[in-house]
Amino acid sequence: MEEAHQSNKWEGYVDWRNRPAMRGRHGGMLAASFVLAVEILENLAFLANASNLVLYLSKFMHYSLSSSANIVTSFMGTAFLLALLGGFLADAFFTTYRLYLTSAAIEFMGLLTLTVQAHIPSLKPPTCALASTEIPCQKVGGQKAALLFTGLYLVALGVGGIKGSLPPHGAEQFDETTPQGRKQRSSFFNYYVFCLSCGALIAVTFVVWIEDNKGWQWGFGIATATILISIPVFLLGSPIYRTKIPAGSPITTMFEVLAAAIYNNCKSKNPSKAVMGMEASPSDRTETSEGEESNTKAMVPSRTPTEDLKFLNKAIKRKPVKPMLDCTVKQVEEVKEVLKILPIFTCTIMLNCCLAQLSTFSVQQAATMNTKIGSLKVPPASLPIFPVIFMVILAPTYNHVIIPFARKVTKTEIGITHLQRIGTGLVLSIIAMAVAALVETKRKKVAVESGLLNSADSLPITFLWIALQYLFLGSADLFSLVGMMEFFFTEAPTSMRSLATSLSWASLAMGYYFSSVLISIVNNVTSSFRLTPWLSGSNLNHYHLERFYWLMCLLSSLNFFHYLFWANRYKYRTTSPC
Repeated sequence: MEEAHQSNKWEGYVDWRNRPAMRGRHGGMLAASFVLAVEILENLAFLANASNLVLYLSKFMHYSLSSSANIVTSFMGTAFLLALLGGFLADAFFTTYRLYLTSAAIEFMGLLTLTVQAHIPSLKPPTCALASTEIPCQKVGGQKAALLFTGLYLVALGVGGIKGSLPPHGAEQFDETTPQGRKQRSSFFNYYVFCLSCGALIAVTFVVWIEDNKGWQWGFGIATATILISIPVFLLGSPIYRTKIPAGSPITTMFEVLAAAIYNNCKSKNPSKAVMGMEASPSDRTETSEGEESNTKAMVPSRTPTEDLKFLNKAIKRKPVKPMLDCTVKQVEEVKEVLKILPIFTCTIMLNCCLAQLSTFSVQQAATMNTKIGSLKVPPASLPIFPVIFMVILAPTYNHVIIPFARKVTKTEIGITHLQRIGTGLVLSIIAMAVAALVETKRKKVAVESGLLNSADSLPITFLWIALQYLFLGSADLFSLVGMMEFFFTEAPTSMRSLATSLSWASLAMGYYFSSVLISIVNNVTSSFRLTPWLSGSNLNHYHLERFYWLMCLLSSLNFFHYLFWANRYKYRTTSPC
């Protein structure tokens, strides 16, 4: 009877009260559905203000447009980079369950601070007429600026914790030892991106309209209420969640193995001193929790290290000179798994650089074009709605049409491997940049033919041409983000899955940072060969944006070949790439 009770437990998992999680009672798609509902609310709260923040900073805090753009870029980049901290804390010390609740409370405090500042006039700089020279605009400063940045970076810290804990918390609800569990987990990642897009859709339409027409205090207020509501919605799933027990700092293990490998390689010139066929220690025999053992025995040999990255095998010695450098086979193999996914991670940064460029320049392009659809005049700032709508439509189509068809054709469990998904995203981003270059060439041709090259008037060409590049970009984002999140989650060691999943967000942050650097480099190089740089001036018609897009297309193509080099050599840690 006791054995039957033990077999019903999810080894390595607990419920919300820290009691052993039970099979049939904890986990599954119902538990994950609460995570999906929370993601709609969480992303709505984050993007409701981030998407329109430049306007708030310039109009009400009286920063210049360039300063406002830099503040927003730094804010967004920091939020996504902090996902790495969130993932690390979830793996090492907190559970994903507790970290989400803590992070949501921090984001709530940040949004509440911003709401109060937007509502009380004395906490903002005095209003001024932007066109008036009699009343100069006073930029926010002192304690008021401190309040603004305290609110912003509390939000960034909360968002980082949520992004680092919520996706792995949902993915942990499925039994990866069964084909059904793995298929459900794959569907979860697809629908996570779908829900993320639904939250973004509401944010860039309804909440942005509220901010522009009813006041920013209402926009911040809606975001504050939304993140507050997400907490009880998340708590509703508490009785059925299963949560992975933190396994201690994975970073410490990585440094320990790397230090031991370097030390032993330097001290020992004789390869025979590295024990390759050593008797496994008790910790080596138990590679993962019992619930995952059948799925991972083929991944990590219990007695001898693999031949990949043989340099790290030197970290294993029967009698290490320094006890602190005593490493097990399991630890060495886990470090190898992490190092092998890093090249794939670096290849995704260029894709996110393309996303960053199109979210800025495309809006400026649309502002010079005819933005009417029938009698409806669409504000250029609403352009981000196009990729969001495409993702909302594509995500269910991908999950219910493309994947089942691919499974039938390939006769495999997954249909399309993670690396194929990421690769498809990279190809679509190349096409998106080529389309963007062609559309810009057409736009400038219309400007020349209409005699409006030096005019600020709208060009006689519909802004819907810009939607073409957003179609490919939205598709690229869907394929790559879903592929990245599932790839990093499944291929990383179980002790650092939250941290690995956070690499998806870190790639996004680095793409935004790299885009700023790339524009500066292009302008500096081109200004040395001609009087004006490619991307400078007040009139977009004088930019050489089409050349910049072709450059991005070329860089993306080179990056894709770089990706193929690593993807073709990658060996999945599972017996089948699931």
